[in-house]
Amino acid sequence: MATIKLYIKNMVCDRCNRVVAEELNNLGYTVLQVRLGEAEIATTGKEADLEEIRTVMRENGFELLDDRKTKLIEQVKLVIIELVHQDEEAELHVNTSDHIAGKLGLDYNYLSNLFSSFEGITIEKYLILQRIERVKELLVYNELSLKEIAYKLGYSSVAHLSNQFKKVTGLTPSHFKQIKTEKRKTIDKVQE
Repeated sequence: MATIKLYIKNMVCDRCNRVVAEELNNLGYTVLQVRLGEAEIATTGKEADLEEIRTVMRENGFELLDDRKTKLIEQVKLVIIELVHQDEEAELHVNTSDHIAGKLGLDYNYLSNLFSSFEGITIEKYLILQRIERVKELLVYNELSLKEIAYKLGYSSVAHLSNQFKKVTGLTPSHFKQIKTEKRKTIDKVQE
């Protein structure tokens, strides 16, 4: 029995994990593990047909990754997404560059340069965009005050959050909360 690790772009939530697992099962593979950005399958008696897998992934909004650097960039994105969208505040109050480097076991300067050259934005800008989308989500839910949201997402103050929110969206958080017409983006489309 051979095992193959697949790296998959645009997996951003538990639902994505479930869809990938179901689709791989439907193709006849034994799914050993599925996590954000990757799946491990066993090819018991069946040779892996990567083109078939690629087609099915594309039909579901995912992309099968081949290149090592592309996989690394996806891993950086997943670390940021997990950091921003987790329920625990503690992680957001750590040094982000140290956190990313530690999670991936690579030098942050290398990761930063690689990310910028492939994505056209810095890791820091990507983090800010993810945080702002999370702020929008929490504002729409209307369960937390702006002060609680600022703390939860690791902002030093409400003013800092408000300034960053306005720079990205053109609206103040309170104005956004009132009109709610600014549609939120899906996590995988944040930089577009």
